[in-house]
Amino acid sequence: MTSKPGESGGGASSRRSRVNSYSHTHSQQHSHNRGPHHSNPESELDPPDSDLDSGEPSSSFSELRCLFRWLQKSLPFLVIICAKLVVQHALGLAVGVGLFTTFLYVNKNIQTQVFLQDRHSKLQCVWLLVFLTSSTLLLYYTFLSETLHYCLIFLSPTIEPLGFWEVLWTVGITNFIIKFLFMGMKCLILLIPSSLVNYKTQGRWVMLSEELGQAHQATAPVPLWFRYLVTYQEVDGTPGLTLGVLLALLYLIMKLLGLYGQWTSILKTVRVFLNGEHTGAAATRSQCSEAGDVCPICQGEYRDPRVLLCQHIFCDDCIALWFNREKSCPLCRTVITEKVYKWRDGATSPHLQIY
Repeated sequence: MTSKPGESGGGASSRRSRVNSYSHTHSQQHSHNRGPHHSNPESELDPPDSDLDSGEPSSSFSELRCLFRWLQKSLPFLVIICAKLVVQHALGLAVGVGLFTTFLYVNKNIQTQVFLQDRHSKLQCVWLLVFLTSSTLLLYYTFLSETLHYCLIFLSPTIEPLGFWEVLWTVGITNFIIKFLFMGMKCLILLIPSSLVNYKTQGRWVMLSEELGQAHQATAPVPLWFRYLVTYQEVDGTPGLTLGVLLALLYLIMKLLGLYGQWTSILKTVRVFLNGEHTGAAATRSQCSEAGDVCPICQGEYRDPRVLLCQHIFCDDCIALWFNREKSCPLCRTVITEKVYKWRDGATSPHLQIY
């Protein structure tokens, strides 16, 4: 009887030791199993540390990605807005495209006719003149109520309200129309018989007309921008008027400085127009024979040969065409003229004089 409690106590103690050993081994296994879970967040935190060490590129890339995603999401809306703007300004856009294509077509054809010299087509020149005239009249008839032709004589059109976009559109149209007027003048110069005006004189007339046309384009926008800058709302009061006057005066000063530089160019052109360009003296027959009797430009026999300061000899028409783009001799690059007669080939500047 006494041995049974002892045995039961021994059995209980043995069972308790087994439970403790089991719980110990289980806790060890559990700690081993939890080890990797604690190390994972640390490993996940490492890349941001490396990104932070790398500096700004990662943040800039993320901003670019956000911007790209925003554009992707907003693209349908932007397309809708663009379509609405095109519909609202369809007439103005169509006018702009028509004026630009007309300018490119006529400008290219005038240069071709000038290059052909005595072989140019009078009929083609008449067609270009009629085309320019009809395009201008059609445009002014379409916008007759706006009196856009007033801008040609430095008056403001009857456009109300005269906002920024209205001024920009009017100035652009006026700029193209002035180009058309002086391109028509070049067509009239080409229609003059070659017996009355030779090629070099014709080139000087064309060059002078282009310089005057650019001066007209530079001064035509002044009344429009001056009126826009001075105009103010009644709620602005005296400060708005004062600010408008100051801005208009700054614009006029900037414009006068630009016109001064253009005026010097016009004076040089007028001097060349009156005195003619001196590209060289007439070459003698012995000089031509020493040069081989062949023009280095056209590779043909000399026609009215001219000897330059560097003693190289060329045809008069050939060297005149060369000096439309260059100031130096084609062979030795010695500077011969002070100015490039770049508008003598009939070209019209594509630059839009917006302000």
